[in-house]
Amino acid sequence: MESTRDGLIDQHGRVATDLRVSLTDRCNLRCEYCMPAEGLDWLPSDETLTDEELIRLIGIGVEILGVRDVRFTGGEPLLRRGLPKIVAETKALPSRPRTAMTSNGLGLRHMAKALAEAGLDRVNISLDTINRESFAKITRRDRLPDVIEGLAAAREAGLKPVKINAVLMRGVNDRDSPELLRWCMENDYELRFIEQMPLDAQHNWNREAMVTADEMLSLLGESFRLTPMDGRGSAPAERFLVDDGPHTVGIIGSVTRPFCGDCNRVRLTADGQIRNCLFARDESDLRTALRTGASDQVIADRWRTAMWAKLPGHGINDPAFLQPTRPMSAIGG
Repeated sequence: MESTRDGLIDQHGRVATDLRVSLTDRCNLRCEYCMPAEGLDWLPSDETLTDEELIRLIGIGVEILGVRDVRFTGGEPLLRRGLPKIVAETKALPSRPRTAMTSNGLGLRHMAKALAEAGLDRVNISLDTINRESFAKITRRDRLPDVIEGLAAAREAGLKPVKINAVLMRGVNDRDSPELLRWCMENDYELRFIEQMPLDAQHNWNREAMVTADEMLSLLGESFRLTPMDGRGSAPAERFLVDDGPHTVGIIGSVTRPFCGDCNRVRLTADGQIRNCLFARDESDLRTALRTGASDQVIADRWRTAMWAKLPGHGINDPAFLQPTRPMSAIGG
């Protein structure tokens, strides 16, 4: 592949260097803020990118378009057969991008070592509470011990820093937040709380029910002294020292404290669509180009065109905002 000077630039001057790659839309949890209890209609297998197609697109992103970070997401990426091979071939690209994975942690105890050996650098695990009853209510599965074992396996395999993402739900797990932070500090995990976003399959998101960033800080402030840190850059989380350090906690206020102006992310869905924003309602099809013999440069140009059209912000706070048709599980985090 020949590199060019033109990366994934949008008309507002942002440059996408962080690629989120959804490996599957399937998931083995049924989190109530994400999908219904009965699950969803999964993508047909012939619409899902093959391993070879995935690696080719990742390679175009890294070697032609300047991507430096590749994060594997889902659905649940651990459900993707051949995951270690995909990681290894990504890490073997000449530019050797940084690699990460966002997962619910189920099955990670069996995969952590193999993924580390394949070249995965670190993991983000979704864990909203360490209260077993609350976990079962939120996920509709009594699998908290499996997630805890997966976290420990990731730490032992060297997939550090091990980060935990938590979504707070009013009246369900919001009061558990200090306990979760304390547990993360005791186990050397980095915790980030995330405002619930309008990405559920049921379209039941309600702004009034969402626990805001300000409320999160207030809840944590009852038990800890939080000091703002500098140097956020393009990272989505505002970070705070906890009780003067060394531990930190992050707050991702996607709704009430949007960070669209510094966004450097682009998403590739499991069926080969480019999304220039998590909340985009339009997608650009790269799968058809792949399967009809398009060259790497033609595909790269289509990708650039998709990024150029990126809007200045997600528009959640606009009265005319419409939720994306795809739910989070089919987009990738």
